Amino acid sequence: MEVVLKFFQGFINMGASTLLPFVIAILGIFFGMKIGRAIKAGLLVGIGFQGLVLAVNLLITSVTPAMQYYKALGSGYDTLEIGFAALGAASWTTPFAVLVIPAIIIANLILVRLKVTKVLNVDIWNFMHFLVPGALAYALTKNAVIGFIVAFACGMAVLFFGQWIAKPWQEFFGLEGTTCTCLCFVAWAYPICYLLNKIIDKIPGLNKIDVDMTKIGEKLGILGDPAVIGIFAGVFLGVLTKQSPTEIITMAMGVAAAMVLIPRMVSIMMEGLSPLGQAANEYAHRKVGEDADIYIGMDIALGLGDPACITCTAIMIPVTVLLVFLVPGMRFFPLSLLAEVCYMTPMVVLSSKGNLVRSLIGMTLMMYLTLFFANMFIPEATQMMSVTNVHFAGTVTASHFGWNPGNLIVSFIHRIMMMIG
Repeated sequence: MEVVLKFFQGFINMGASTLLPFVIAILGIFFGMKIGRAIKAGLLVGIGFQGLVLAVNLLITSVTPAMQYYKALGSGYDTLEIGFAALGAASWTTPFAVLVIPAIIIANLILVRLKVTKVLNVDIWNFMHFLVPGALAYALTKNAVIGFIVAFACGMAVLFFGQWIAKPWQEFFGLEGTTCTCLCFVAWAYPICYLLNKIIDKIPGLNKIDVDMTKIGEKLGILGDPAVIGIFAGVFLGVLTKQSPTEIITMAMGVAAAMVLIPRMVSIMMEGLSPLGQAANEYAHRKVGEDADIYIGMDIALGLGDPACITCTAIMIPVTVLLVFLVPGMRFFPLSLLAEVCYMTPMVVLSSKGNLVRSLIGMTLMMYLTLFFANMFIPEATQMMSVTNVHFAGTVTASHFGWNPGNLIVSFIHRIMMMIG
């Protein structure tokens, strides 16, 4: 079993840009594409994703001086906030991980074949969204079967949330034939912000404000160009965090470059995904029925190229720091989380249909909830890490304990059971 687990870990650890060409090519051949065309589709998706990762890392690197500025405000906290990489690695060390991954994949294929769902989740490297709640349940109950069930349930639930957001996702971001299957965002951020926008629709005055980045670009000409907006966003963040003129210019150019490069990299991915999606739907029509379609489940990063997303990210970094001081009994400073703010923005922006004002309201709510729950569930997070092979001294927490609905449900049930017991 340990050998099999190490094989799966090694396979996943290759990263999406290495794993994707294999997955896409195999799926393409399965769906009837010619071998050469399937291989090319896989390579384009892998190359595009590699470029996307580099562009996102450029964005994060560019705003790092601002995050370091705020790091000085984070002294005196007794809990370490770890990034998603360490958390994901820890979740893979649980005894049921090697079994639940193939179980989720096989169940997904069966559900697509039975027309129960249209979503085919190929976002295997993000299965940590399912494994982390499962690992938490295992840590709290000491029962691997319960951990397996929780992880499997999360893997199934995301298919239906992914199908729910598929049409708006495709229409707003222009990602035809795809959807997002990151549990934290499709099953938590989008539903909450969807309801928030319904409430805003009822508020006189606020419901009339429509700051749409696309419309701004059309009205302002060159000043509304994504590159220029990136310059302004970088300068804003640099001035706000008292950077030197040289650092401000460097930050501004980095953010501007990311705003231009991210959509370009996504378009390369779509060159490979589009023929795969077409082949998948043709296969579904032949095998399942004429009314059948298949949506390819992908990473949230595909939505990062929208100008409103990057503008929101730049603004929300200082806002998130401010929110730290509004959480009662706050025990950690979210340095790693500041680098993950960008991943929350696509679903919030999607729910507001690109309205920057509504997106910022939604982001403020979501980031406060994330900080609040990640702080509230520090004991659960620490207990989860204690049963893995990734160890830290003292107490820990992470973003997934604040925005992963699987973790939140497991943690709340545990608290209730402790109260009853």
